[in-house]
Amino acid sequence: MARIHVIQGDITRLQVYAIVNAANSSLLGGGGVDGAIHRAAGPELLEACRKIGGCPTGEARITPGFRLPARYVIHAVGPVWHGGKHGEAELLASCYRHSLQLAADHGLKQIAFPAISTGAYGYPFDEASSIAIRTVKEWLAAHNMVEEVYFVLFSDHHYQRFQQFLHKEETSGR
Repeated sequence: MARIHVIQGDITRLQVYAIVNAANSSLLGGGGVDGAIHRAAGPELLEACRKIGGCPTGEARITPGFRLPARYVIHAVGPVWHGGKHGEAELLASCYRHSLQLAADHGLKQIAFPAISTGAYGYPFDEASSIAIRTVKEWLAAHNMVEEVYFVLFSDHHYQRFQQFLHKEETSGR
């Protein structure tokens, strides 16, 4: 059974098989996690993303990690929050499923996620965290290719909140 870890820190410094980038649909970089990953990976990442030609919301694409400690970057395009009545929950869950499937398809045993869509895209953190945890747990229960999943939260507050949500999910028997 795969293990889920919650850690506080900088996802760009994690030495795992793949880190997930909370990307925009152009894949050409941005602010927050996206900008940090592009800066840490170097200009080769931008060039690789240009060749991909974008990614629809709810899906993911993979590139090498270049100068990152992670071997690969999985670029997941989460939804912008529009009040929750425009399919945001399904699109967010789809990002996580697509990312996990890409990791499995490439034989990657570890994957690290940020809190997709909770920054500039405005997705409420608590709701996004519940969706992330539930989706990852469901996917892991149905597949056995990925062995370790990390959720990497930058701030202490978000780290603490995410830990609470994971504990609540585990104790509710889901």
